[in-house]
Amino acid sequence: MKQYKKTILLLAALSLLATGCRNKDREADVDLIKNPRSAQGYNNNAKMPALTFDSDLHDFGRISAGESISYSFHFRNTGDADLVISSCSATCGCTVADYPKGRIAPGNDGYITVTFKSAGKSGQQFQEVTVVSNAQPSRQKLKIIAQVNR
Repeated sequence: MKQYKKTILLLAALSLLATGCRNKDREADVDLIKNPRSAQGYNNNAKMPALTFDSDLHDFGRISAGESISYSFHFRNTGDADLVISSCSATCGCTVADYPKGRIAPGNDGYITVTFKSAGKSGQQFQEVTVVSNAQPSRQKLKIIAQVNR
């Protein structure tokens, strides 16, 4: 029984280590993500960024199993303060997102490129990427669809 407990503890520690590792160079400084319109006090006159996408959905249509496909979602900062995207996380390890790591000035634009790897997948696929930023709302979802044919 002791060996079983040790194995469980080792697996739990390895799991925490694997999920807790982050590339600090790729993350925005948390101090940049302070939101003046928070539960701590609403300031209606505060300048805020606004993350506006041309579209939040892309349908790749039919693709072959094993294919790796990408789409770049175009966005613009339509607010009146610098926009900072702090992270993009997908619903599945088969989907990753690459996003700008610096400040995006008001009026400037950029792209979030979502890559879907269809290896081991078949049929209709629906994946989401959650974009976290200092805009209101702080979380927005990008969606991709693909019909994977074997």
